[in-house]
This record gives sequence, structure tokens and C-alpha cells, in this order.
Amino acid sequence: MRARRHQHADVVITGLGIVSPAGTDTATAWKTTCAGLPTAAPDARLDGMPVDFSSAASAFDASGELGTDARRMDPFTQYAVVAAREAVADAAPGGGHWDPTRVGVLIGTAVSGLETWLQQAGRLRDAGARAVNPLTVPKAIGNMPAATVALHLGFNGPALGLSTACASGTTALGFGLDLLRAGRCDVVLAGGTDAPITPLMSSAFDRLKALSRRRDDPLSASRPFDLHRDGFVLAEGAAVLVLERAADARARGRRPYAKVMGYGESSDAHHLTAPDPNGSGARLAVLGALADAEVSTSDVALINAHATSTPQGDAIEARLIDRLFGRQTAVTSTKGVTGHMLGAAGAAEALFTALSIDQGTIPPTANFREPGRDIPEIDIVHGSARYAPVPVAVSSSIGFGGHNAVVVLGQA
Repeated sequence: MRARRHQHADVVITGLGIVSPAGTDTATAWKTTCAGLPTAAPDARLDGMPVDFSSAASAFDASGELGTDARRMDPFTQYAVVAAREAVADAAPGGGHWDPTRVGVLIGTAVSGLETWLQQAGRLRDAGARAVNPLTVPKAIGNMPAATVALHLGFNGPALGLSTACASGTTALGFGLDLLRAGRCDVVLAGGTDAPITPLMSSAFDRLKALSRRRDDPLSASRPFDLHRDGFVLAEGAAVLVLERAADARARGRRPYAKVMGYGESSDAHHLTAPDPNGSGARLAVLGALADAEVSTSDVALINAHATSTPQGDAIEARLIDRLFGRQTAVTSTKGVTGHMLGAAGAAEALFTALSIDQGTIPPTANFREPGRDIPEIDIVHGSARYAPVPVAVSSSIGFGGHNAVVVLGQA
């Protein structure tokens, strides 16, 4: 856990970009999420698998967005580049006049370029070594989204690929906050990306009993905190947020969406895949983030929970929320709409949380009907969006291996 009580410049979010099952731009994704419209559907890529549905970024057109450059990128890089491009255009409609040597790019991922590795393994098996694409490594390795975003947008600051499993997108935000506070960058593009929808990944998660098997009704499969939840829905996409110091945003007349008030992180040191049943590691990260933000639990109006729709994970998180925040803080999980975007999830949820703060709108937890018997009576927003001021909010992420990452956002 890190708690940093010292003077530092305020950091704000000035640009948003997303490619997701809910939409391949921010306006569409936000509208879908606020409407509580789930996105899971049968997926031809998973035909014949025990779980043959996903939440796909089906509206994404790689060649339309990227032209011939798309052929040199795995989908996880394609998503990141398009999301980053939207975020930069949003933050700096007139170009921003940023010093490119002072702009950093931090993009997290959980599984890297899985589609490329699988395709080329098939070529090796079927046609031998000379059939393997020479671009296999630069398409698939985990740093490529950050590197390619920097290349395409001409940024020369730090470009880092980060991986803390399903906490990766939130980890990128935390490290971006550090770079700005330390004065090493003036602007940071921080986010996450993943393109995991393959038979291998679906089968692997299913073997862990992590996925919903609601094949007869995929739309209702992702149901965080619900009595009938039975696992998460595999999803894909990317989200990127532009961070900069508040004084710099003011100087160029850019109104921010939200302030990045604090960040906390921890490790459960408990199990490869199962969270600590007492939630002690997640608790450290939450308390560290609140201390860093210099706010208390009573200041928090909204929690965008990690809540993936798994029986064990949702219950542990709900009990922690109840212990720390009581029943007066609104709770939502946007994974009811998007499914679980793995390494992109935390960034997407931070993006939605920033919009909740900016617009005073809390999206509902899609498919939530009745709390599980193991879920305490916390205030889960459901049915429809709730319109209320959100002065301070928490967005939390939990990853395999016991990674916990929490960001506190507030009104700028």
C-alpha cells in the first residue's frame, strides 16, 4: 500500500477515448452504459466452445479506422490506438501544442497479442517455420500498444506497457499520476487494452469456472451482485484517458471531466486466482487511495466496483464495501453492460466514473434484479440511471495474482 501525503500539483482528466462492446466511441459507450443495455451475444469466433458467447466490440472497423496500418497490429493494439486517438482529440481539439518529449503513454494489458500468437502457432504447426509472419513479435508483445500509440501520435516521453492482470488499466492511471506529480511528464495517456476473445481464452477461463454458462440467454449472463450470477462474460476493447496538471489545462482553457485525487495499490499475497476471502488486500488498496486523496470513506458518493459477476469475487467485494462505506454510498458495476474487458476494464470503468462526476449520472448495474444471499444490503444502483451529484468517487480493480488497484476521482 502507498499513502503519499505531500504537496503536489492537482492532476485532471481532460480527454477520454474508448473502444468497447458498448460502443466504439465515448458518446455511444456512455449512452449504452447509462441505459443499462447488456452487450453479450453469441460469437462466431467461439463456435463449438462450452461458452460460445462474449461481449464483443462488434462495431469496430479496423481497416476503416486505421487503413493498411491495421495489418501490422494485433487487435489489442488496434483498439488502443483508436481509443488514444479519440482521447487526444477530445483533450486537445486544437492540437494542444504539447511538447512531445513531455508526453508519456502508459497502456496496460492482461493477455497481450493473443490472436497473433495463436495464428502464428497454427502456421508453424501446419506449414513450418518459414510460414511464420516476420511481424509476429512486434505485433504480439505486451509493450506494443504503448509503443504504437507513441509512434502514431508522435510522443517521445516514456512509453510503457504494464501488466497487473485485470487491474492493469487502473495501474496505468496510478503510474500516470506518479509521472505527473514527479514532474517527469506534462501529459500522460493512461489506459488499458485487451483482445482475448479466442477459443483458447474462453476455454481456459471456463476451465477455471470463471465464465457464465448462460448460453440460453447471453444478454442476462453478466449480472454483478445478483442472486443468479454464475460467472463473467469475456469482453474486449480499450480505454485511454488523458491526464495533465490542472494548471496546464486551465492555461489552455480546457475544462476537465474530473480530478485524479489519489491512487492505492496492494497485493493479496494469498492465491494465484482467488481473492483473499477477507478482502484484506483490496482494503489496503482502498484505504491507501483514500489516504493519498486525503478524503474519508464518508466523502465518497460512488463506487464503480470491480464486480465481475462471479459468485466468490462479488461477495468478497460487497462485504468490503459494506464494512468500509456502509450503505449510504452508491455502488455500480458497469460490467453488467460491457462484460469483463480484462486489462482494459479498469480504464473503461475510470472513464465511466469520470463521466459520472462530470454529468451527475450514475449508470445502473445491468441485469441486477435481486441481491445474492451473500451480498449485504449495500446501495446497488439498478433498473435505471440515477441522477445525483458525485463529488468523490472510487473505481477499483482486482486482478489474478492478488493485484489490487484503486483510483479516487473527484470534481475538478
